[in-house]
Amino acid sequence: MPESNAQDLRWEDGVPVSTRFDDPYYSRDDGLAETRHVFHDGCGLPERWQNSSPFRIAELGFGTGLNFCATLKLWRETAPAEGLLEFVSFELYPLKAEEIGQALSCWPELRDESAELVEKWQPLNGVMDFGTARLTLVTGDIRETLPIWPGRADAWFLDGFAPARNPEMWEEAVLNGIARHSNPGATLSTYSAAGHVRRGLAASGFDVRRVKGYGRKREMINAIKIPPD
Repeated sequence: MPESNAQDLRWEDGVPVSTRFDDPYYSRDDGLAETRHVFHDGCGLPERWQNSSPFRIAELGFGTGLNFCATLKLWRETAPAEGLLEFVSFELYPLKAEEIGQALSCWPELRDESAELVEKWQPLNGVMDFGTARLTLVTGDIRETLPIWPGRADAWFLDGFAPARNPEMWEEAVLNGIARHSNPGATLSTYSAAGHVRRGLAASGFDVRRVKGYGRKREMINAIKIPPD
């Protein structure tokens, strides 16, 4: 399985940038605020996990683990009694533990969660226990790993690098696979508002909406999996 190396990552004013895709791992303005706006608010969290256990989130693009750590913190603050969170993330090029630690160090409010992630990090198809939450990293090409994943998600975070720079993660077959691995009523959110992504999700059975994006991004996508008749 591929793993990052020093040549795959550069730092620009404290923000990690993928040299492979020439794209930052999170917003240069405030990555944590972006996560909360795009994925937490966009997927209706924490309200949606109050009456569903286990609640499963699936993510395309683990990156620095920012989305996971922010979601773990939110879960611990709002989780229902005896609830279980399953967080499954698909990643082709997992970062090293020290890179994750450096990338997340600018958010003191995530200190506990990021330290746990670094300590427990297993980059190659690892399953990591965080008490009432469990992280599963599915390592490999999404076009190969998603079709054989046995699960279904209640919420999707689509956080791969931009479609123009990483088109493989946004192909029609991948979007169709997301729909097949979604429970009825599953929510989905992404920072992208690309036309082919909207059309692909709609064709695969999602009710797709364009909403206000984070920061300087004018629009992004929210979607809900349409239940069968």
